Amino acid sequence: NAVLMEITVGDAMGTIIGFACGICLAAIVHQMITRTKSRTFKEDLQRQIDGASKEAENIIKSARIDAAEEAIQKKEKFTAEANQIRSELRETELRLAKREDMLERETELLHKQEKGLKSQEKEVERRLRNNDLKEKQLTSLITQQKNQLLKITAMDIQEAKKLLLTRLEDECEHEMSTIIRQRVEQTTETADEKSREIITTAIQRYAAEQTCEMTISSVEIPNDDMKGRIIGREGRNIRAFEKATGVDVIIDDTPGVVIVSGFDPVRREIGRQSLNKLIADGRIHPSRIEEVVNETSKEIDQFIQKKGEEAAHEVNIHGLHNRVLNMLGRLHFRTSYSQNVLRHSVEVAFITGLLAEMVGLDGDLARRSGLLHDIGKAADHELEGGHPKIGADLLKRHGEGAEVVHAALGHHDDITTDNPYTMLVATADACSASRPGARRESLERYIKRMEELE
Repeated sequence: NAVLMEITVGDAMGTIIGFACGICLAAIVHQMITRTKSRTFKEDLQRQIDGASKEAENIIKSARIDAAEEAIQKKEKFTAEANQIRSELRETELRLAKREDMLERETELLHKQEKGLKSQEKEVERRLRNNDLKEKQLTSLITQQKNQLLKITAMDIQEAKKLLLTRLEDECEHEMSTIIRQRVEQTTETADEKSREIITTAIQRYAAEQTCEMTISSVEIPNDDMKGRIIGREGRNIRAFEKATGVDVIIDDTPGVVIVSGFDPVRREIGRQSLNKLIADGRIHPSRIEEVVNETSKEIDQFIQKKGEEAAHEVNIHGLHNRVLNMLGRLHFRTSYSQNVLRHSVEVAFITGLLAEMVGLDGDLARRSGLLHDIGKAADHELEGGHPKIGADLLKRHGEGAEVVHAALGHHDDITTDNPYTMLVATADACSASRPGARRESLERYIKRMEELE
C-alpha cells in the first residue's frame, strides 16, 4: 500500500507538474502570438501612415501644379485683355487724331470761307455804292431829259411823264423779249444735250447679243432612206405629222436634210424636235407620231414657262401672273425684223430702267413696263387689234398697274402719251430697234432713225 500510495502520489505530482508546464507553455505561446499581432498591426498602421503621407504629398503637388496653371492662365488672360485695351486705346488715339485733323481742316476751310464772305461783302458794298452813284446819275439824267422835253415840246409834267414811261416800257419789253428768247434757246440746247447724253449712256451701259430667226428649220437625217420612212406608205406618215404639228415638211433632193416650214415659230419648234425624236427612235407611224408630238408639246410648254421665268428673274421683276410669264416665254419664239422679241424686251427693260433712274423715276416700275411692252406679240393671230391693244388688255386682266398697261398701249404713239414711263419705254424701244445689228436694216436707215431720235 505504501508503495502504491507513493506511486499514486508520484503520478499525481507528475500530472500536476505536466499541467503546470502546459499552462506555462500556453501562456508563453499566447504571449508570443500577441506580440506577433501587435507587431503586424504596428507595421500595417505605419504603412497606412506612409501611404497617407505620400497621398497628401501628391495632393499638395497636384494642387500646386493646378494653382500654377491657373495662375499662368490668368496671367495670359490678363495679358490678352491688356493688349486688347492697348489696341483699342491706339485705335481711339488714331480716331481722335483723324478727328483733330478734320477739325483743323474744317477750321481752315471756315477761315477761308470767312475771308471769302468778307471779300464778297466788300464787293457787295462796292456794288451798292456804284448802284447808288448810278442811281443818282440816272436821276440827274432823267431830270435833265424832263427839262429838255418841257423846253422843246412845251408839254406839261403829266404829258412828259407819260411819254417817258411809254419809252421806258418799250425799251424794257424789248430787252425782256431778248432775254427770254436767249433763255429758251439755252434751255432747249441744255435739254437736247442732256437727253442725248442720257440715251447714249443708257445704250452704252447695256449690251446684248442678238440672234436671227428664220421661218424654216432644217433636220438632219442619217441617210436618204429615212425620207421614205418619213413620207410613209402613200404619204400617210407625213400627212399625220403635218396634221398633228400644223407645219409643212419639205422633202426634196437635198441630201441628208429635211425642211420643217411654218410661220408659227412655236409649232415649227415642236415639229423640228418631234421629227428629231422620231428619226432617233426609228418607229415612224401615225400613232407614234401623235404620241411624240403630244409629248414634245408638253416639253415646249414647260420650256416656254421657264423662259418667261428666266427673263423676269434676269430683269429682277417679281409677282408676275403665270399667264403673263407664259406669254413672255412665247416671245422667245417670236421675231421682229429678225430680232428676237424676248431679248428685245429684256433689252428695252434694262434701257428703260437706266433712263428712269437717270431722270429720277422708279427704276423697278420702268423695267417692268419695258419688259412687258411687247407682250401682245405673243398672242394668237386670231385676236383682233394690234399688239399694243392686245398686250394692254392682257396685262389689265392679270392685275398689272396703270403705268405698265399704258406703256404697252402707247409705246408706238397710238394714243396720247401723257405718262413718263410710256415715253421712256418708247425711247428705249426705238434705241433697241435702231442700233446697228439689232435688225436687218441698212446703215443709212439706221443713221436716219438716229437723226430722227435725236
